[in-house]
Amino acid sequence: MDGDPRMSCWAPGRVNMIGEHTDYSGGLVLPIAIDRGIELEFDPGPRIELASNGDAIQLEADGRGDTSGGWGRYAAAVALELAALGRPAVGIAGTLGSDLPQGAGLGSSGALEVVVALALCAAGEFEIEPLQLALACQRAERRAVGVPSGILDQAASLLGREGHALLLDCGSLEYRTLAVPEALAVVVIDSGERHSHEGSGYADRRRELESGDPRRVRHVRTENERVRETVNALERGDLEALGPLFAASHASLRDNYEVSTPTLDRVVEAALAAGAIGARMTGGGFGGSVVVVAARENAEDVLRGTLERAGAQGWIIRPSGGATRRRTGSPRDLA
Repeated sequence: MDGDPRMSCWAPGRVNMIGEHTDYSGGLVLPIAIDRGIELEFDPGPRIELASNGDAIQLEADGRGDTSGGWGRYAAAVALELAALGRPAVGIAGTLGSDLPQGAGLGSSGALEVVVALALCAAGEFEIEPLQLALACQRAERRAVGVPSGILDQAASLLGREGHALLLDCGSLEYRTLAVPEALAVVVIDSGERHSHEGSGYADRRRELESGDPRRVRHVRTENERVRETVNALERGDLEALGPLFAASHASLRDNYEVSTPTLDRVVEAALAAGAIGARMTGGGFGGSVVVVAARENAEDVLRGTLERAGAQGWIIRPSGGATRRRTGSPRDLA
């Protein structure tokens, strides 16, 4: 309505503490929604008109139309999935902004899907449970890029809770939040090596897992157990126990699943040399980021030492709440 303030939706990226390449086989994951994400300021309208960094797309309100690839295909796929669930054909006109690196293994495509989905639901006054919305966004990603990805990114972006990790069983979809101890700092190191699911061996790994490849199966079986052990260590405050678990996870991703790279391996080694408790690649692999855990009291030294040794970028993350929507000018956490 004329005179009403614009609406805004925000969706965080995520870093996965542990539980890599387990989501699409119905396993356990332990992601954290992070304090970087994607924001969309918008007004309802007759069509979907979105702009980002000089690029723009126009679609019908139900998602039909040609996006010519790029980020627009995600928005189109989200709108089509929501239309199939009965969302009224109301469009949005808005602008996307982001402080979340793309292709860094931090869930940028999932955050994009979630923020567009929230905006479309708000404009159409369409109510849907967060987990069901995460599933719709997962289907949208598969529609957009043709890769059989799991639900980790979308669930973390929607279900995150400030100061907590999310323990999700991707088979049953049961979940609970788990407090991250105050004494523990979580650090993200962006290696600068970029990847995309459709351009990497991600789909190959899933096919190999489903065909029973012994090394791929071994990784998933042992990784699920490492998630359980990590949860137990966090709940009892045994931070040093995380070191061997992260080391075993990275070694398995490197040797059994073969999704690490020499660049990621060097970042892990740099973090450990800088005094980290543990470090491992995070995300789909073939580039992207490393997640590092360190004692809060020396986290800055670990970050600085890792960057000096690896020549990468990084920051200490704050476990964030999940995606929200608000009126422009209202606090971000006012849904």
